[in-house]
Amino acid sequence: MAKRKIIKIDEDKCNGCGLCIPNCPEGALQIIDGKARLISDLFCDGLGACIGHCPKGAITIEEREAERYDEKKVMENIVKQGKNVIRAHLGHLKEHNQHQYFKEALEYLKENNIEIPLEYSYSHKIHSPSITQGCPGLKIVDLKGKEMYSKEEIRQKQVSQLRNWPIQIMLVPAYAPYLTDADLLVSADCTAFSFADFHSEILKDKVLLIGCPKLDDVELYKEKFVQILKDNNIRSITCIHMEVPCCFGFVNILKEAIRLSKKEIPFKEITVGIKGEIK
Repeated sequence: MAKRKIIKIDEDKCNGCGLCIPNCPEGALQIIDGKARLISDLFCDGLGACIGHCPKGAITIEEREAERYDEKKVMENIVKQGKNVIRAHLGHLKEHNQHQYFKEALEYLKENNIEIPLEYSYSHKIHSPSITQGCPGLKIVDLKGKEMYSKEEIRQKQVSQLRNWPIQIMLVPAYAPYLTDADLLVSADCTAFSFADFHSEILKDKVLLIGCPKLDDVELYKEKFVQILKDNNIRSITCIHMEVPCCFGFVNILKEAIRLSKKEIPFKEITVGIKGEIK
């Protein structure tokens, strides 16, 4: 066995809360006898996605002799957990620039005739003329003529209002503790970049979930929101999206999810113009 980076769990610090478990889609962790345990060196990639989710700081990374991480073995475990876990695992590998593991994961899916999430296998087609031609959301607009501000005005201190992580819809577990009694803000990706006061006027006191109804799998989004609404007491939902037609898809997704959850949840819609103004 060769030396490599792998996680280490301090049993004295671990309280068995289990928050690390859903953040290890590789399946390397389990709660056994009230403690988080590393069940197989083969499953741990040593990247430490679980570390930030441990409230007790019980998980660290060490370098020691360990069996080589086996992506194919990991994928055998991943696919049993469903398409959302496959998506989360592929995203995890991409975020950490694990190109070889990512390639091996895709090869496993192809060899076993398992559907590969669209954004990871056919992303080059998203921008092909057959799909984008005539879409108002892709209309090129030069905004250089809009009002400009001095560097001093831009530098004025603003405090982030972000209250939760992760924020990408497909990475948020439906049982995440911050969803309890939450006022949800479901935001299309582009809005925070377009509306300058997003944090102070829109995000404050809300739990943020982001995504793109144009490029992502909206059916998966709907399934995820139905699960979140059924499993949690959501106090309200605010949906903020851009004015382009393809971005309005979030409104229909959320309204349908509310209907399917059979709950009465207050819903508010905010539209942002491409020049950065609230419509």
